[in-house]
Amino acid sequence: MKKMNKTFYSATAASALLLLTGCAVGPDYKRPELTPSQTFSPKPLPESTSTAPVSGGNAQRFVVAQDIQADWWKLFRSPQLNALIEKAFAANPSIESAQAALRVAQENVYAQQGFFFPSLSAGYSPSRTKIAGNLGGNSPGVQGNGRDISTVANPSAAQGGTAPFNAPVIYNFHTTQLTVGFTPDVFGANRRQVETLEAQAKYQKLQLEAAYITLASNITAAAIQEALLREQIGILQTIIASNEKSVEIVERQFKAGYASRLDLSIQQTTLLQAKEQLPPLQKQFEQTRNLLRALAGGMQDSDLPESFDLASLQLPEDLPLSLPSQVIDQRPDVRAAEEQLHAASAQIGVALANRLPQFSIDGTWGGAASKFSQMFWNSGRFFELAANISMPLLDGGVLRHRQRAAEESYKQAAAQYKETVITAFQNVADTLHAIHADAEALKASAALAETAKTTLTLTQKQHARGYIDRVVLINAEQGYRQASLNVAQARAMRLGDTAALFQALGGGWWHRVDKDKTAALEPALANKAAD
Repeated sequence: MKKMNKTFYSATAASALLLLTGCAVGPDYKRPELTPSQTFSPKPLPESTSTAPVSGGNAQRFVVAQDIQADWWKLFRSPQLNALIEKAFAANPSIESAQAALRVAQENVYAQQGFFFPSLSAGYSPSRTKIAGNLGGNSPGVQGNGRDISTVANPSAAQGGTAPFNAPVIYNFHTTQLTVGFTPDVFGANRRQVETLEAQAKYQKLQLEAAYITLASNITAAAIQEALLREQIGILQTIIASNEKSVEIVERQFKAGYASRLDLSIQQTTLLQAKEQLPPLQKQFEQTRNLLRALAGGMQDSDLPESFDLASLQLPEDLPLSLPSQVIDQRPDVRAAEEQLHAASAQIGVALANRLPQFSIDGTWGGAASKFSQMFWNSGRFFELAANISMPLLDGGVLRHRQRAAEESYKQAAAQYKETVITAFQNVADTLHAIHADAEALKASAALAETAKTTLTLTQKQHARGYIDRVVLINAEQGYRQASLNVAQARAMRLGDTAALFQALGGGWWHRVDKDKTAALEPALANKAAD
């Protein structure tokens, strides 16, 4: 018992001290110490890509630590792409949902901050009560609302007779009061809870930024895909038209006896093979257009005026290359994981504060009377002032285990944060290698296409002079067709890799938010945006 009393007095003294100093129990959040890599590859990557002698084959140069503009998609110099992304930002439901989630989180912060202030409530309670006369104690002459209710309820008594029973009493009663309640945040439980909700609000803000970046990236990727499919369909339709003319020529030659049935069959087979490849491309094209309609927030029966081809999309030549330490600050998903870690850290303080004494102050002031106008007479006023201190002593280990659970949740969030950082570095590294590899692929495809074109030209001349048969000519045509399709594919891949790099580096979201909100998320990025 003495030990318990000593513990209680010590806790009370500590509570008074913390009330004066305003400390909050639990760990103060600090960003985990990470050792990010100095580069994104064990071996230094070239400062620029290779070139190819075709449209979209220009070299791309990497500028270390170059800032990223918020509207990075404008570097592709496509007015149609710019217009479609702006339209999607205003109409896509995912943006609206993320904005609403942010507002919910902000309102939760404001609601929790209200617990720092006293609560004040007013109440008014009128009542009308009838007490039965046979309960006793209700003698004649009891006043209710200033009237002798017993003489009204018992006329014989009013005439001087003897009442056979006590009369019932009917009376009104009015009570009104103001109640003030205040819970001092002695151990910082409310401060830690506000800290948690503020971190969750920042998380939702970063989720909104990630939604903008993801939407812009998806539209850019779909636009590039549409441009590629349009190019492939155009090449294939040209090949089909050429093969149709060849079939007509061979049919005339066959009828005149200058070509065999085998020559005609081979040419018809080539035509049918080309036609067979067209429907899948057309299907992908229409599905891509449907995707763009959905991303823009439109229904499928709405018209989409924007259209894309490879010629209208320019390959950016100067590409930003952020340092690994910058990626941690710039990536919304990394920052969101850090805010989750911050929230988990604050929850440890909440759990710890719940194990310590709890304080509250309550006060009531009001008046009561049988008449409304008499409630605030001196005789009708009342008040009550009470202070409460409570401390959990035995709870079956509930609070202790909740604290341990909060500590383990923090460890889980820390591991998830590190995993997110590692994945972010991997995304950047993958994109950088892809940009270099696809530049080399375009260079090889362009060289192959040029060689295939020369081969086809020479083969056509030799076939016209009768030096080679039609099978050789058809093989040359197929080789050139495939080489042209590979060039288009490589051009589209370079455009897609460039867009992926902007997304992997964070998408420049810090330039799009206002400075006050940016400063709340990261002062360094706010200063960068101001510059």
